[in-house]
Amino acid sequence: MLHSLRAVARFFQTYIGWNKLGVLLSLAIIGVAATVLWRMLHNINIDEVVFALKATPPHNIVLAALFVAGGYFTLTFYDWFALRTIGRSKVPYRVAALAGFTSYSIGHNIGATVFTGGAVRYRIYSHHGLDAVEVAKICFVAGLTFWLGNVTVLGLGITIHPSAAGAIDQLGDTANRLIGLGLLTVLGCYLAWVWSAQREVGKGGWTVKLPRGPNTLLQIGIGIIDLGCCALAMYMLVPGEPNIDFITLAVIFVTATLLGFASHSPGGLGVFDAAMLVALYQFEKEHLLAGLLLFRVLYYLTPFALALVLLGVRELLLNLRGTREKIELAPVTKVAAPILSVEPENNDTGRP
Repeated sequence: MLHSLRAVARFFQTYIGWNKLGVLLSLAIIGVAATVLWRMLHNINIDEVVFALKATPPHNIVLAALFVAGGYFTLTFYDWFALRTIGRSKVPYRVAALAGFTSYSIGHNIGATVFTGGAVRYRIYSHHGLDAVEVAKICFVAGLTFWLGNVTVLGLGITIHPSAAGAIDQLGDTANRLIGLGLLTVLGCYLAWVWSAQREVGKGGWTVKLPRGPNTLLQIGIGIIDLGCCALAMYMLVPGEPNIDFITLAVIFVTATLLGFASHSPGGLGVFDAAMLVALYQFEKEHLLAGLLLFRVLYYLTPFALALVLLGVRELLLNLRGTREKIELAPVTKVAAPILSVEPENNDTGRP
């Protein structure tokens, strides 16, 4: 079996390439999502969607907004934790908070979070002495926090409620529970691995020391709180009837989010929505679509606009500071020039 898997891996690496395979997978996910959306929404009643938007209780929207704010606040600790992991603990929290919030807000909406978020982080951290390699390490550790949180939430959720995952993957409870237990087993093996000794990944200047056991638990906790806040925000926006428990929604939400992430479409647009519509089939489409639209406004559009404002103000202040420093240095330069030009003349005349 292992020999066969290696042969398949060599075939893909030699004749197709893993990058092309990733692109094909993304296009396949987007294509399936577009087909699903068309079949489910081509005859939707827009008036019903508008009615559902207006009928959403204001206090639910406020609570959802608070949970979104909690989620983005937790995201700032992705960078705070990563900075300490790579040995850059002197970078203040406010810088980590700005980099974490803006990189994720922009990356979520533009897509290709690894590149867009990395570019935003580099722009911010480079002013505090970090180079490109260190920023890449921050992205790696932050990504590890994200995946550890996802594996934990999905492993626990699918094990407890296997039917929740079945709404998306169409597998039976036994198969899904085995998947959940498998995820928890992988997580447990990783914890045992980093707990037993200091582990490193990478080579040369790209080496990253992985957090030890206790810090890995903190890392997992950060990821769980982030995902929990986001799932709670979505939970406040889905219709109240029929009733659905939070764990089921959390499993569906995280799975839909990962599918959107795998598609690399901006904000998982289309893919996330299609997965939610398929999995939450018990709700009326118009009412569920209203909740999804509100979630996009709260979780994607509003933070994106705020991040652009913050980065714009920051760039303006940096430019003003640079201009002021040039003005302060200008008189010194003008005074220094005549003095330098007089010295040779005095020496030429032989004067002491």
